[in-house]
Amino acid sequence: MSALICGSIAYDNIMVFQSRFQDQILPDQIHVLNVSFLVPALRREFGGCAANIAYNLGLLGETGYPMATVGHDFAPYREWLGARGVPLDFVRELRDSWTAVAYITTDLADNQITAFHPGAMQHAHINAVPAHAGIRWGMVSPDGRQGMIDHAEQFAAAGIPFIFDPGQGLPMFGAAELTRFIELADVVAVNDYEGKMLSQRTGLDDEQIAARVQAYIVTRGAEGSTIMAGGRRHDIPAAAPEAVVDPTGCGDAYRAGLLFGLLRGADWETTGRIAALMGALKVESAGTQNHHFAREAFDERFSASFGYEHGLSG
Repeated sequence: MSALICGSIAYDNIMVFQSRFQDQILPDQIHVLNVSFLVPALRREFGGCAANIAYNLGLLGETGYPMATVGHDFAPYREWLGARGVPLDFVRELRDSWTAVAYITTDLADNQITAFHPGAMQHAHINAVPAHAGIRWGMVSPDGRQGMIDHAEQFAAAGIPFIFDPGQGLPMFGAAELTRFIELADVVAVNDYEGKMLSQRTGLDDEQIAARVQAYIVTRGAEGSTIMAGGRRHDIPAAAPEAVVDPTGCGDAYRAGLLFGLLRGADWETTGRIAALMGALKVESAGTQNHHFAREAFDERFSASFGYEHGLSG
């Protein structure tokens, strides 16, 4: 098995507000906030971190196994993933719950406001990491609170290296729990906002977090990303998208690139650039699992974007 990705599988309802949130929110009235955003178009997409990452990893030629709990309405999503070769061996269906669902509104500055109903996801802890399934890398991404705690402990107990990717789940945890995640993980990956929250809650700065793991990765959107590993700081440039269509899911695509580099034994400079290009390719398409490419085309675009060949086999 290549990678086990613990996290959510969800239906995404994606809307675009044709202005900027800041133009509709009065800063001095936040304490009595009551706003409504007109969103002329609505798309229902297949999403959730575990499925998104597994889908993107498959585009690169590796297999990611999502581990998740889903609800009685999962059938259309099951058919979608099956048709795209995403294995469902560790996806458990709960007949008395709905599949998790997100309502995501993006403004013209690519800011997002999301409401999320966890549904079956809050029972993620009933799944357990298989200790002897040949997992080479794991990931703990946003999921049910207890599931994230249990799966991190299970990866560590089984000696399976894993990425801790708290994402939107970070606010669920206090200082002691987040510090424990860092102690158990081999890699921690956050965006810039999450990184600031992680430091604030744990009292650890970037260098202190990096000293506790193999790599600490902070993404900054169009400004690129930073990978702190082995006492070195690698500043990874962003890959330029041909068009900015929809940022939803670009972080998951980036993380699939990280997993691919780790599975193939690439150095951090190359791993970060593969991840950056994956994020750019996702931004060019609406939804989180509608982009696709031939591996040869990816390799050519990597060379054109960064000036060298990554040297990893297809």
